[in-house]
Amino acid sequence: MSDVITLKKISQLLNISISTASRALKDHPDISDITKQKVKELAEMLEYEPNPFAIQLSTSHSNIFGLIVPEVSNLFYTSFIDAVENESRKIGYTLIILKTDDDPAIEANHIKYCKKQRVAGLFACITPGTSNFDLFQSLNKSSIPVIFFDRVPDNSNCNTVCFEDETAATIAAEAILKKNRKKVLAIFAEPSLSITQKRLKAFQQVFQQYPSAPKLNIYHTNHYENTKEIIKQQLQSNDRPDTIFCMSDVILTYAMKAIHELQLTIPDEVAVITISNSDFFPKLYTPEITYVETSGYKLGVLALSAMMTCVKEDVPYQKLYVDPYLVEGQSL
Repeated sequence: MSDVITLKKISQLLNISISTASRALKDHPDISDITKQKVKELAEMLEYEPNPFAIQLSTSHSNIFGLIVPEVSNLFYTSFIDAVENESRKIGYTLIILKTDDDPAIEANHIKYCKKQRVAGLFACITPGTSNFDLFQSLNKSSIPVIFFDRVPDNSNCNTVCFEDETAATIAAEAILKKNRKKVLAIFAEPSLSITQKRLKAFQQVFQQYPSAPKLNIYHTNHYENTKEIIKQQLQSNDRPDTIFCMSDVILTYAMKAIHELQLTIPDEVAVITISNSDFFPKLYTPEITYVETSGYKLGVLALSAMMTCVKEDVPYQKLYVDPYLVEGQSL
């Protein structure tokens, strides 16, 4: 048929009210099984599709989730998005992906857009410069739950899903100590990020517990393009490290570029260990890199589960975690 099929037309054809037709399609217990069957059969025959805007108006929100992410080319965020999209689709929700490029102003505009669209919920990975959370709080006040992931606020008044960052760093540090290395170069990301602070603190604590621990030299990289040069300088110095710890996959790629340009052998001349989203980057190299896995896909599944709990009921703020584990390669 060329005309748009509405609930009004279905109700007229069956000589029932619009509200009865609507409740029949929703399997409302007040509607008889015979009426439900008639309405559903006619709706299917006429290829009736519910009006999403009408649903949004009647329920105060849509069946759409928003997801704010720094970038989409990063494998970690790609796998997180993949998990959330897959799990959302299974339960009848769709996903809007909004990229910030780590710009707080862009992030603010995205939050306003999600509120205007009355999304059912928002997943958010904050920028390093995010300091004001009023806009996020305004979503909660509008009954739009927010699940922060990966980079999260340092306060307890929010829902977060993260890795056990302290555990990941502890596992990496302990793996280094078992190899009796002498000089360790540890490269961490932006120092203002909570994820950096947690991993750095735990990593240092392991070394501080052992009097015979190797010498630890720590660097932060604010701009990834400088990471390779920092590592090359250290590897060419008189106090050259025999081990490099990389906080993330991105840092690992620049570390490996520096090692290859200097033609150093792994692990004889320099050992390498990283915290990684998956086996993708560690297995790109020969020998394969030893890493502590923090799965973006697993985090995405957990985030969607937390979101649905918030959508269905009013629950206290939660902090949920995914446990990391060591994957042995031949680089340490």
